[in-house]
Amino acid sequence: MLAGQLYLASDPELVAERLQARRLLHRFNLSAPDESALREATLRELFGRIGPSFSIEPPFYCDYGYNILADDGLYMNFGCVVLDVCPVHIGAGVMFGPYVQVYAAHHPLDARLRCSGPELGSPVWIEDRVWVGGGAKICPGVRIGRDSVIGAGSVVTRDIPPGVVAAGNPCRVLRDIPAGDLRSPEELL
Repeated sequence: MLAGQLYLASDPELVAERLQARRLLHRFNLSAPDESALREATLRELFGRIGPSFSIEPPFYCDYGYNILADDGLYMNFGCVVLDVCPVHIGAGVMFGPYVQVYAAHHPLDARLRCSGPELGSPVWIEDRVWVGGGAKICPGVRIGRDSVIGAGSVVTRDIPPGVVAAGNPCRVLRDIPAGDLRSPEELL
């Protein structure tokens, strides 16, 4: 699975690891708003790495958790999903709007093989200080360069270079971001 090769999600070890992640997610997602210590401890147990400061709003969902490697200053708004069958690298200062979905999981294109059960994964890289707008979807194997902005509702199917505004389905670069630009991505669409 981690090597990006075909694997069976029904493998007993993987089933047990997903169940453990579900237990932690259940604890996190049902925690009270004032239970910040419980929330932090639960996410530190779930994630493979998470920086000293972060804020993740419940509900949050993932497959395993241990493949999510986040640096300092991560913010995830409500309803984010990370399908982390392979490593999902999240740089420092990254911000996710509500309902952002990151997919490291995918399936074979050949219908017979796909229907027989094996799955695939490809790592995702979201570099430092990226802002991903609400409802965006990031596909397997994608790298988003540092300081870039992904517009709300975008579907990122290929790499995005650093320092750009990109949006759409499929997501495409709209323009570079000059230093000090205060416009929102929506003003550029």
